[in-house]
Amino acid sequence: QAQLVESGGGSVQAGGSLKLSCTGDRYLFSTCGMGWYRQVPGKEREFVSMIKRDGTRAYADSVKDRFTISQSASGNTLYLQMYNLKTDDTAMYYCAAKLRSGGYYYANCPRDVWGQGTQVSVSS
Repeated sequence: QAQLVESGGGSVQAGGSLKLSCTGDRYLFSTCGMGWYRQVPGKEREFVSMIKRDGTRAYADSVKDRFTISQSASGNTLYLQMYNLKTDDTAMYYCAAKLRSGGYYYANCPRDVWGQGTQVSVSS
């Protein structure tokens, strides 16, 4: 069964950096819209960043200029480099392969797949 596995979360002080990784089936990466999302308990899961169909990157306003999304040359790992972390960045971070992403429908994507999440905690 196709799956995604995140890693790289942890606890840092404000201003610090972390790099998240998401590894999974290469088929998902090549056929689905890949992105990062985050969720705080009691709140809706929110968009963080994605790689669009045309290869361009999109970011939530709250993380723009601080986070960078990228994909490995091997094609089965997604990264999220996070700089200048703020306490508001504290959340569970999820990697996702989605049928619909960035206004595009990925017809060959088998289904939405979410990772189990990796916790990022930023202290002041």
